[in-house]
Amino acid sequence: MTIVDDLGEPVPLEGPASRVVSLVPSLTEAVEVSAPGRLAGATDYCTHPSTLDVPRVGGSKYPKLDQVLDLAPDLVLANSEENRPEDVERLRANGIPVWVMAASASVPAALGSLRRILTQAFELDEPDWLVAAEELWRETRPVRFHAVVPVWRKPWIVLGRDTFGGDVLRRVGVANVYAGSEERYPRPNVEELRAHLRADADLLVLPDEPYLFTAEDGPDHFPDARYVLVSGRYLTWYGPSLVEAHAALTAALES
Repeated sequence: MTIVDDLGEPVPLEGPASRVVSLVPSLTEAVEVSAPGRLAGATDYCTHPSTLDVPRVGGSKYPKLDQVLDLAPDLVLANSEENRPEDVERLRANGIPVWVMAASASVPAALGSLRRILTQAFELDEPDWLVAAEELWRETRPVRFHAVVPVWRKPWIVLGRDTFGGDVLRRVGVANVYAGSEERYPRPNVEELRAHLRADADLLVLPDEPYLFTAEDGPDHFPDARYVLVSGRYLTWYGPSLVEAHAALTAALES
């Protein structure tokens, strides 16, 4: 059978995917929780579930493609934002079907994409966690805070327009002051960030990935700003973690 991924590319499968290499940590978790035993390989950054025991194929941006090919997968899972097009094309040129998930700009879009992957490529029924996540994230709460949300420093990079993490925060009542930016990931200097925190932002949201912000690394650049440290997995991963993320992020904002 031939199905179509999020970018409109064909994914030729002979049946339900049963030997899968995932190049995306959140997709790795979603597959292992929903269809345990079907993963044949994953990246070094695929940390969930913690019990996952499969061969590792390097990082998401620079996977070791020869190792992926040696695993002889019947499907590779990738993401348009996390994985390089040239790697996807090389895998396809070697006869490996690749499903590329689009970089989702919202929680509903991400869950809809996950539903397609799991029900079409794996021929599963909707998993309970996905139904629960849709219900939890259906509501968008009134704005309580206006925030600056760095995800990296050296240089500083923040969440901008149309990002999954920005939509996660908006649904729990946090408006991103860079949501109107022309870029998805602007690179303002620290003085610009400080100016926002003096003028139109009342919160600094600091995740622990991809950059590991801590109480000693991040807040020290903004000594007068209120800040919260949050799990990067809860902020940017789409998958089963969304069920826990809603309550966890809400609690962090209220602390």
